[in-house]
Amino acid sequence: MSKRPAALHSVDEAEQIALQALHFLAEDEPRLGRFLSLTGIGPAELRASAGEPHVLAAVLGHLLEDESLLLMFVSGSRIAPEHVGDAHRLLAGREALGSGDWP
Repeated sequence: MSKRPAALHSVDEAEQIALQALHFLAEDEPRLGRFLSLTGIGPAELRASAGEPHVLAAVLGHLLEDESLLLMFVSGSRIAPEHVGDAHRLLAGREALGSGDWP
């Protein structure tokens, strides 16, 4: 029986995972193009708001919707797949609360 890695509790950790995931997508033009197409985020918007919670949550949500893409990302980054889900929940929650309401 495998033990689940400890859950993420820090928004900073979640943002770091999301930025790594964005870098992973950006390394490959077809991967990035598919992300942009499916999310409706344009290249200019991505450049302007890459660190915003809604964009970071969208990046992680995109990975979570495609298991093969998720597995490629985690295998190259040494991040537990569960942490991608934890990071997504933290960032999506941050966006839902609004940046002014988050501790």
